[in-house]
Amino acid sequence: MNKNNCFLLGHIAKVHGLHGELVLALDVDYPEDYEELEHLFVEKNNRLIPFFLEHMVPQPNNRYLAKFEEYDHVDKVKDLIGSALYLPLKDLPELAADQYYFHELVGCRIVDEKEGELGIVKVIYDLETQDLIGMEYQEKEVLIPIQDGIIQRVDKAEKKVFCRLPEGLIDIYLNE
Repeated sequence: MNKNNCFLLGHIAKVHGLHGELVLALDVDYPEDYEELEHLFVEKNNRLIPFFLEHMVPQPNNRYLAKFEEYDHVDKVKDLIGSALYLPLKDLPELAADQYYFHELVGCRIVDEKEGELGIVKVIYDLETQDLIGMEYQEKEVLIPIQDGIIQRVDKAEKKVFCRLPEGLIDIYLNE
């Protein structure tokens, strides 16, 4: 399994108690969609290692109390703290027609309601403060905030992201 075929689900935040339980922090919009997971992949030494879940109990703030099978002591899990958690793309929950995963936007064309087609989504920046689309436009990277007022809709079949870009946003990147 490699990262290109996976979705970054979150990370291991800390150890809980002495019996191998961990607190998982999920970076997802609907954490309840992941409560029935049987396994996930943990990044360790730049490799994705499968771990099977004994249990995963919801906690506040997109956190879960989890225990991996055959890991029954704090000493067996403490070196996993901070490790990234991945789920294969094929195992992601189905979304409604008007919803999308960020990775589905890469390769889509950006269409502004005033300017028309502008460029192609090259990368998604999933930052703590704001999520951004990195679009190539006139050989420069333009960053577009992923917000309800800006992203109008996504047509996954046509691979297009319809936007209402703020006045002057593109000029900021072109006028250096």
